[in-house]
Amino acid sequence: MFRPKLPTMPQPTGQVTPPAAVIEPTTITPGTPAPPSAPVIPTSAPSRPTVQLTPGTALALVGGGTAVVLVVGAVLVSMLLAVTITAASVAVCAVVLRSLLASQHRR
Repeated sequence: MFRPKLPTMPQPTGQVTPPAAVIEPTTITPGTPAPPSAPVIPTSAPSRPTVQLTPGTALALVGGGTAVVLVVGAVLVSMLLAVTITAASVAVCAVVLRSLLASQHRR
């Protein structure tokens, strides 16, 4: 049940060439050279369209960039604030534990 089933190799059909067939190389005869062609002058069609920046799109780009900067700044400030609050709470816990342990040794 867990043994893999190996596919059987199908028998070749059609005409099979014998393995001892020898291929003879052919000789290459040089032809006449082609006459030089006239130089091709490229056309002035651009490969991609140019982007035209209107005052409306410039204002939208500036507004979008400002929004991105404000959002990223808010996220970074909130992460820094979270780290600061966590560090302060750990420091307060350490001071309280130290005080409790010190008062226990005095008694």
